[in-house]
Amino acid sequence: PLGLPFPSPSSPSYPTFTVMVFEFDRERGCDETFGECKYFTQVKYLKHEAQAVRLGFMRSSPSYPMFTVWVFDFDRSQESYQTFGYCQNPKKLPKRDDKMSAGLNEKYTSAKYALLKKYFGHEGFRNGQESLVDNIMSGRDVLGIMPTGAGKSVCYQLPALMMHGITVVVSPLISLMKDQVNSLIQQGIPTAYINSSLTPQQIDLALSRASEGAYKIVYVAPERLSTPSFRGFAQSAEISVIAVDEAHCVSQWGQDFRPAYLGIPEFAESLPVRPIVAAFTATATAAVKKDIASLLHLHDPFTVTTGFDRQNLYFAVSEPKDKLAETVRLVSGYADRSGIVYCATRKNTELVCDALNDAGIPCTRYHAGLSDEERRKNQDDFLYDRVRVMAATNAFGMGIDKSNVSFVIHYNMPKNLEAYYQEAGRAGRDGSEASCTLLFSRQ
Repeated sequence: PLGLPFPSPSSPSYPTFTVMVFEFDRERGCDETFGECKYFTQVKYLKHEAQAVRLGFMRSSPSYPMFTVWVFDFDRSQESYQTFGYCQNPKKLPKRDDKMSAGLNEKYTSAKYALLKKYFGHEGFRNGQESLVDNIMSGRDVLGIMPTGAGKSVCYQLPALMMHGITVVVSPLISLMKDQVNSLIQQGIPTAYINSSLTPQQIDLALSRASEGAYKIVYVAPERLSTPSFRGFAQSAEISVIAVDEAHCVSQWGQDFRPAYLGIPEFAESLPVRPIVAAFTATATAAVKKDIASLLHLHDPFTVTTGFDRQNLYFAVSEPKDKLAETVRLVSGYADRSGIVYCATRKNTELVCDALNDAGIPCTRYHAGLSDEERRKNQDDFLYDRVRVMAATNAFGMGIDKSNVSFVIHYNMPKNLEAYYQEAGRAGRDGSEASCTLLFSRQ
């Protein structure tokens, strides 16, 4: 789908006209139309001046996505073709106006960089980001495999600001939604989350406001997509993009398999117009990458893999005689810097937390044995630097946007290399040097 904002209408029968769409194939230097040949697409007429026409494009152009779209209208009152100033005959397009095309590209690029600076504070894109943004804006499904801290979220949040309608972000954790939504609201981007932490009345209010266009981005858990209330909302809302965060959760080969992720493609196909689907993850083996594209039913996805080398991270393995004493020694050496100690069990998490606090190092804890309220409080204490160290099981950290984590220590062996990369990669998100230490024991 492609949103085309129209200039002031010039059709004699406005607003009762039908939009016709053509392409100029730059590779072959010839004209084709979607309405007169095999590159056909069904379009609809505009209802009011401010609306952008939404077009479901087929990707059968020989030069896709490198084509220029020309827009015409069919005046039903006179049964004749009209244009917005370029041509009178829809079967023969004019030669491309390079000046006009350059002007449109310049406006798009200018708007893109202006929004990047205004809302995200960046002068330029990081590796892989711009091509993903451009392909989403062109209407193409994408798959982005980018390491932690590479800025995956910008790849769908920026298009959300530029496109009509709502971007629905499927996210696996309530804590992750809360963290990202609060950050976006502080940046001035109208955003909401809908999850089980809200009361039924709050959910109804959020859906009502979303229907009225109050939000550009709505975060939901994958299970929410199958509820009657959200389905009802989605059928009448204009959902332009479904962004799948932590997309590896769709794969049984991934370390965080979440069965509800398998329902995402059915939800997308059930909508009046299938949205663009944009999938993102930090790590994916060849099997997981294949699963993501297949199980999410991505249509000819543009794929970016930016590599996994985090040059600001220092990796070390240590085999101490006393792991607890070594953990206290390592954390003490980081002075007032923030870090995470990962443990394999709740028991070890409590053990490490108590040892660090006894040594005068402010530490909190996070594992599945705690109440929801205590987990939220402990997470916030760590995120907002009220305590500098978090002792946790692997239940903590997915998508947590804390940029100043200076070290990650693994008190126990992680279950696999992929899990280790995910967890260790939570250090150094701000680009500063950080250390990742694995404590090894032969027992």
